[in-house]
Amino acid sequence: MAAYDYVVNGKPAIEWIMDRYQFSKDKDSQIVNDPNDWAREHNDPKYILNLLKSIITVSVETMKVVNGLPPLKERKD
Repeated sequence: MAAYDYVVNGKPAIEWIMDRYQFSKDKDSQIVNDPNDWAREHNDPKYILNLLKSIITVSVETMKVVNGLPPLKERKD
């Protein structure tokens, strides 16, 4: 899938979003990190879905641009 070809810091941008937007609970403090909280607080239940759709669009369009660039010329020093 072309969207997975767009890599940021060694990881496809889609995977980065999926890693960050997961429910988690700290074992020691019991603090909960629920990405859906923000969506509920802002009355935007599709926030994460729309974010993921945007990341897919940016990834695909960026790869179109990158793949359309001419090859780099070797530098002769």
